[in-house]
Amino acid sequence: MTNHREGPVPILANKHHSEASAFQPGNLLREARRQKGLALRDVPAICVLDPDGDLVRRLRKDGRATADPDWACYHSELDRFVEGDLEFGIVGCVVGASYAVLVAEQLFASGCQLLISMTSAGQLRALQPPPYFILIERALRDEGTSYHYLPPTEFSQLDADIIAALEGAFEGLREPVLRGATWTTDAPFRETERAIAAMTAQGLLAVEMEAAALYAFAQARGKRVVCFAHVTNQMGREGDFEKGEADGTVDALAVIVASARRLR
Repeated sequence: MTNHREGPVPILANKHHSEASAFQPGNLLREARRQKGLALRDVPAICVLDPDGDLVRRLRKDGRATADPDWACYHSELDRFVEGDLEFGIVGCVVGASYAVLVAEQLFASGCQLLISMTSAGQLRALQPPPYFILIERALRDEGTSYHYLPPTEFSQLDADIIAALEGAFEGLREPVLRGATWTTDAPFRETERAIAAMTAQGLLAVEMEAAALYAFAQARGKRVVCFAHVTNQMGREGDFEKGEADGTVDALAVIVASARRLR
């Protein structure tokens, strides 16, 4: 077994952040279109990541979402839906940092201009009983993907211009939208009591699985990404994971639409 005590651990080694990648999202999309006989078609300018898949399932059930037959990603399905005067693309079940960024790369390579992530999260600080939302302003980088995009730092940050643009955007919604920092982890079933206590002591509000990597990608690539945590549980206590009306999709969609109207 290799001893790493005399050098950096692999996740920090051989990261050349200023160099272009040899493998680009456009390469994958090009070959997928060739192999599947798909047309070259842009995705909507505003796209949504729906890690739990609740919103996609609800939109499909209500007959409001239409599958995009020309979405060329090998690993996901994209639906389109319209809310008022806005068209959205949405990808469901994009769980975890690496998968979220893989899909984000391909969405932006396909015409996306704004990406909104709405993920479920576990409560760290008991601000109020779940469910409620958090606009994630910064995310602790306790995952691997962000280190491929940016040099090591403790947190990934939401762009300051996006924070300013969303000021007052959620007034009047049924569920509150709080603001603060979260803990992004790759290993939800390794959230030990001591780890939870340490993260809570840092003032982190919730734990989720995507935001740190998505914000690192956004900063490195100059893309517009905003992440929300829908706090729905208290680390698996009995009676947890109650999200609200229609599995939380009514309120989640309201937050997404309010954000899109401010940021479009």
